[in-house]
Formats: sequence, structure tokens, C-alpha cells
Amino acid sequence: MAVQPIRIFGDPVLRTPAQPVEDFDKELRNLVKDLHQTMLEAPGAGLAAPQIGVGLRVFVWHVDGESGHLVNPGLDLSDELQEGEEGCLSLPGLAFDTSRALKVVATGFNEYGDPVRIEGTEYLARALQHENDHLDGVLFIDRLDREQRKLALKAIREAQWSGEPAPAVKVSPHPTFGRAL
Repeated sequence: MAVQPIRIFGDPVLRTPAQPVEDFDKELRNLVKDLHQTMLEAPGAGLAAPQIGVGLRVFVWHVDGESGHLVNPGLDLSDELQEGEEGCLSLPGLAFDTSRALKVVATGFNEYGDPVRIEGTEYLARALQHENDHLDGVLFIDRLDREQRKLALKAIREAQWSGEPAPAVKVSPHPTFGRAL
């Protein structure tokens, strides 16, 4: 278990939908530990497997002192919306107001394959939606209105990390069954 490099905007793995987890084994538990360690080191409120180059439907979160993870998640969103600033470890230093559902019920599995149900509001709801989007190849900037998206893309072009070659990434120690890029 180790802190992994976080993939930055422009890396194709961030735009590739992740595959469902089929094997709830030691490798999956190691992946969950790596995600938690990497997220806390960054620091961040959440991290999805594609952000460390693993194309599986797994994410972790740490909100208000509570940590958790979901494997093969599904979300049920409220109709009531919230506006709030949102950033992403894969777009370092950038944050924009983003509309999200105020409440969410997330279902999925833990690292052992046991069913999990999480209910969240406000910041936890935002984090769960943000990380679930990563599993579908969606970034928060995709949810911005046209004007805000133009500003975000300008900020990305001007960012210190923009246009840099992707960092050298070690091969994942987790079996990815051909799903990692």
C-alpha cells in the first residue's frame, strides 16, 4: 500500500468509463488502501480509482472526519439542488461553483462485497457525486454552464501544470485485467 501519482487533466484515463469490479479480493482491498492514503496525502475529500490510473468502479471519500469507500456505486439524487465551490485533485488549484443535488443515497459494496448504503447531504453529497462522475469519465468542469466552462478551460490553459507531459507512473500493483491505461 502506497501513495500513488494522481493523474492530471489531459490523461485519457480520466475520460474513460471505469469497469465494474468483479473480484472482491486482496488486490481490491489494497487498491482501496492506496486510494485512501493517496487522498489523505494530497489532501482531498475524495479520490476515484481512475485518478490513479486504475479503470475500476471504486472511490473513497473523507468528509467531516468520516472516511469511506464504495465499489460499483449507484446514486439516487434529490431534485433539490445546491451551488458550491468544487475542485478536483486532477485539476490542481482550480475551483468553480458547481450545481449538484443537495441529497444523495449511494448504494454499492464495500471491499469485501458486502452491500453498503450511504445517505449524504451538502458536502458529502457533493463528494459522492463528484467521485461517481469520475467513474463515468466525467469531470466537474463538464457540469459548468457555458460561461463558467470557458473560464475553467482558460484557467487550465494558464495553469502551471497544463501541457506538461504525464508523470511517469509505475505499473499498478493491482490486477487490472486490461482495464488500466
